Amino acid sequence: MYRVKQVDTTVNLAGFSRWLNGQGVTHRIAEEGGFQVIWLEDPAHAEPVLAALERFMAEPELRDAVDRQNRSPVFVGGRWQPSPRHAPLVLGIIGFAVIMVWLTAMGQNELAATLMMIDPRDYDWSTMAGRIDALSATLASGQVWRLLTPDFLHFSWTHIIFNSVMLWFLGSQIEWFDGRGRLVTLFLVTSLVSNGLQYFVSGPLFGGLSGFVYGILGYCWLSQRSAPRFQFPPALVTFAVVWMVIGFTALPEMLGLGRMANEAHLGGFVAGLALAVILPVRARRGV
Repeated sequence: MYRVKQVDTTVNLAGFSRWLNGQGVTHRIAEEGGFQVIWLEDPAHAEPVLAALERFMAEPELRDAVDRQNRSPVFVGGRWQPSPRHAPLVLGIIGFAVIMVWLTAMGQNELAATLMMIDPRDYDWSTMAGRIDALSATLASGQVWRLLTPDFLHFSWTHIIFNSVMLWFLGSQIEWFDGRGRLVTLFLVTSLVSNGLQYFVSGPLFGGLSGFVYGILGYCWLSQRSAPRFQFPPALVTFAVVWMVIGFTALPEMLGLGRMANEAHLGGFVAGLALAVILPVRARRGV
């Protein structure tokens, strides 16, 4: 393992260690020569861990927050493990998406067309001008739900399972720490931006909660930097961004994964980052 820091034995690092475990950082704290020595398995974690340790030692309120987190009912062994009662809104979104997978036969029947941005059978959407006219006519007819309902179209079980797992892990934390109002705002804004961008680039034949998932990932990552409260491994953001970039290449189709909704991913992620900047963080609850 990689030796990164030695700390006086008078400093209680138990809470910091549990926090590192929750972030997915493999480490060990051993007593050597009258000091506590922090060892990391991955040296790439050294810089962010040292920065976090400096804040932990310098800010008593941060240490208190970590201690409260470790005593919270939604944390087990320092890890985020909520029950359905802790995030009923997120659970409801996931449940509705699963029901729609069944009712639309994974996007293959006529009901699926009512969830798309426009009914692809009624308009010529092969050009940008056509897509604009089609959406304008659809909204003018009162079908405003179509701006959001593409979120609930999924075309494989792999698709819905991956989105549900990510939404439960991150969305439940937003609902618990920042409140349901914040989660609803994130859903509305990131869905509108991601669905709109994807539609204007490629047309109505897309769907999934991925844009919303990328939005809450961007929000959690950036908001976390100024007000630490969420728990997720830093590598998750790196992986998601790399996967988004790969989606803009031909590799997914070469691997038989089909064409991904790349613009929805990008739009959701940027919208999430913007909301992290625009929306102030309210006082945390339940930690």
